[in-house]
Amino acid sequence: MDAPAEPYPYALAEQVDPLVRRVLAHNPSAFTYTGTQSYIVGSGAEVAVIDPGPDEAEHIEALLAAIGDARLVAICCTHTHRDHSPAAAPLAARTGAPIIGCAPLTMDDDGPRADAAFDASYRADRVLADGETVAGDGWTLVAVATPGHTSNHICLALPESGVLFTGDHVMGWSTSVVSPPDGDMTDYMASLQKLHDREDRIYFPAHGPAIEKPRQLVRGMIGHRRSREKQILKQIGEGHTRIAQMVPRMYKGVDERLWPAAGRSVLAHLIDLDRRGFVTPVGGEWLLAA
Repeated sequence: MDAPAEPYPYALAEQVDPLVRRVLAHNPSAFTYTGTQSYIVGSGAEVAVIDPGPDEAEHIEALLAAIGDARLVAICCTHTHRDHSPAAAPLAARTGAPIIGCAPLTMDDDGPRADAAFDASYRADRVLADGETVAGDGWTLVAVATPGHTSNHICLALPESGVLFTGDHVMGWSTSVVSPPDGDMTDYMASLQKLHDREDRIYFPAHGPAIEKPRQLVRGMIGHRRSREKQILKQIGEGHTRIAQMVPRMYKGVDERLWPAAGRSVLAHLIDLDRRGFVTPVGGEWLLAA
């Protein structure tokens, strides 16, 4: 989905919750929507930044201006695609704040999304395991491990206000790309169920609008993915046994620029279906299991 026409509040801090401000990076695309949304958590003497975004001077200066006289005590990344984490290092250099959050990760195969290749320069001072916390003046961030979109993806919960920062795992404007070899549909579905079982009040994703009915949306996302499974099995049953044959039929009406990424998600589904005994790969084709 293309982002709607500008103008957008780039390089401006918007108050979106009593403890949360949002700063939009000027990196819109077919994959990032209006751009990467960085979040500043905290209203007192200490703050954290979540998903500092791309290494762009305008965006970094906007984050520093929004932080103002507060002390930045944590720079947190949900994962290390290049639209999320590259600004962490320069922001740390300017402020002395530690980089705390997801684990480093690089892959030789980033799939068709050149804009979202992994950030090989990312280094964490502290990696948060599931349930571990980082805290400041009046706020706490709790790591919620959500592998699937990437193997190192985490969400961050703010229990003081019922907010969950969902990175790219759940977005209001689009479904997340799950691109093997690192993206894993089995993990992604389990992570969706994990979020559905929580009781967060609102989601703030890295791209697109806030999600005010999170459990309803996640329930729909799980249903959407199960529908995709059925479509894939139907396609194979009709003799369309290659991904290149399936995508145009399954994604009619979708911008063809997104078809390569859609093909990666289809592959992720097929790998998951193979694990569960529904399909078998044979020489570049996918057949229904006997």
